[in-house]
Amino acid sequence: MSGNQASHSEYVGGLFRSHYRWLCGRLRQHLDASVSVEDIAAETFLQILASPSLVPIREPRALLTTIAQRQLYQLWRRRDLERDYFNALPDLEPHSHSPENRAQIIEALQAVDVVLDRLPSKVKATFLLSHINGLTYPQIAVELGICQRSVSDYMSKALTRCLPMTKRRP
Repeated sequence: MSGNQASHSEYVGGLFRSHYRWLCGRLRQHLDASVSVEDIAAETFLQILASPSLVPIREPRALLTTIAQRQLYQLWRRRDLERDYFNALPDLEPHSHSPENRAQIIEALQAVDVVLDRLPSKVKATFLLSHINGLTYPQIAVELGICQRSVSDYMSKALTRCLPMTKRRP
């Protein structure tokens, strides 16, 4: 470990010792008992540790709050995906109800969510309007106020991003 890495680790360790309990308390205000506040707080510090060496942070609690809030948003998004999947289960074939199959589908949905979240907003909206709402390309064009060619381009971009992810799945 180089000197810069060691000092960065020491700095983040100091932040952890100084602010971990405070962050856990703040997170408890926003979470129910089913969520591990400690896990989210620890992940927040891991993200800071994984970032390039930082200059001393002027407002560490503000930064910690922002990163932890992003963790909460991801958690809530995952919960929404899981809830929507389980609500759709009655419409699926009976053999797809096994716990293993459910876990695989939830994992795939989470991966798609991460990929789509990284896309520009109109590309993401185009994909969702097509695949979730079932709109046609002309309907999407009207909905988003864009031309049909853009809808086609956006769908191609979204599918190109999702395709490598699906090839990794068994």
